[in-house]
Amino acid sequence: MALFLLLVLVAVVLGIIGAVADGLGFLLVIGIVLFVAVGTFFAVRVYRRARRRPVR
Repeated sequence: MALFLLLVLVAVVLGIIGAVADGLGFLLVIGIVLFVAVGTFFAVRVYRRARRRPVR
């Protein structure tokens, strides 16, 4: 969970720097891609964990 939050924080910081700094738009794109990748990874992880529960 800590790694997830750290990666989200990095994505947000890169996005802010990319949006504010002139000529660093590629950082905005990297931040967006990283945020989507982390969100997808977390969603898959939660989905897999929910499926493993045995039916009682």
